[in-house]
Amino acid sequence: MKAVILCAGLGTRLRPITDTIPKVMVEIGGKPLLQHHIEWLVENGIRDIGINLFYLPDVITDFFGDGSRFGAKIRYSIEKTLSGTAGGFKNFKDFVGNEKCLVIYGDNFFSLDLKDFEKFHDTKKGIVSIALKRFEDLTGKGIVGLDERECILWFKEKPKPEEVTTNLVNAGIYIFEPEIFSYIPEDRDYDFGKDIFPSLLEKGIKMYGYHLSGYLVDIGTFTALEQVKKDYPSIFLPKK
Repeated sequence: MKAVILCAGLGTRLRPITDTIPKVMVEIGGKPLLQHHIEWLVENGIRDIGINLFYLPDVITDFFGDGSRFGAKIRYSIEKTLSGTAGGFKNFKDFVGNEKCLVIYGDNFFSLDLKDFEKFHDTKKGIVSIALKRFEDLTGKGIVGLDERECILWFKEKPKPEEVTTNLVNAGIYIFEPEIFSYIPEDRDYDFGKDIFPSLLEKGIKMYGYHLSGYLVDIGTFTALEQVKKDYPSIFLPKK
């Protein structure tokens, strides 16, 4: 399995920090968020890693290089214009080849049993498996409906309070079979949650939702970033 980390976001809500660095280069526990992702992937046996870039790409390429310093082999895709999460991933079609691929949103800080997630995906035999997390605060989040077999029934991006019937949220962590590329159009920017996944449901393509029991925070605001920095020592560092 290969991996793609989506890192093209502007990080406007973290200015002035992100005036000089991309959001994924914000430090947590003394190293950039993106370094945490790369090291986690390598620890889980994934060395072939694609990273899409847009804002201040040189900051990332200069720091990580070809990835060898971290035990990885990195392939970069630098976007000229933002093309959405699915559009950014589409550029890695040749890189992914005939393998399944793990996709993670670079601005999420999380803990996940990858072996268990992969086993879930292989057992369900769908072309898409999506990690889902329960949240009490659903502000700005997309919710997902499941049946008793963990088959995804519907998506709703940023629902109104009266539309909320579940607190299961798209965690921005996916496993795809290579067939996914045939469902991502070429002609404009596309987002997985808003465009591609609802389109797959309309076509009758089965997708499955994996319950993420671990930690998950999008570091896109100062409040969230400070929460992650506070949580990091007790959750992610070895106990003495």
